[in-house]
Amino acid sequence: MRIAIPLANGKLSLHFGHCENFVLIDADPEQKSIIKQDIIEAPPHEPGLLPAWLADKGATVIIAGGMGQRAQSLFQAQGIQVVVGAPSATPEDIVGHYLGGTLQVGNNFCDH
Repeated sequence: MRIAIPLANGKLSLHFGHCENFVLIDADPEQKSIIKQDIIEAPPHEPGLLPAWLADKGATVIIAGGMGQRAQSLFQAQGIQVVVGAPSATPEDIVGHYLGGTLQVGNNFCDH
């Protein structure tokens, strides 16, 4: 499993389309552990670009604070599971809770 998380200042960015970087975390869902992580620079903002770009990087899940319905549909069309409403925390905390089934998600912070 490869989880993509948009970052700003080392924590989850609440608006994924305008983040500085993405962290790609390879995780073992059975062992509930992080295998490795890579931080990559986000491409320039362009509507509709990120789903295919992250799919090319092998992402199978994206965890975001907020994401519009169109973007969610584009990610799902690429075979990427979408989790929205995640808190602005460190990627390690978010993935640890996600793998453990304890990730507390709230409101989708994006309305477009």
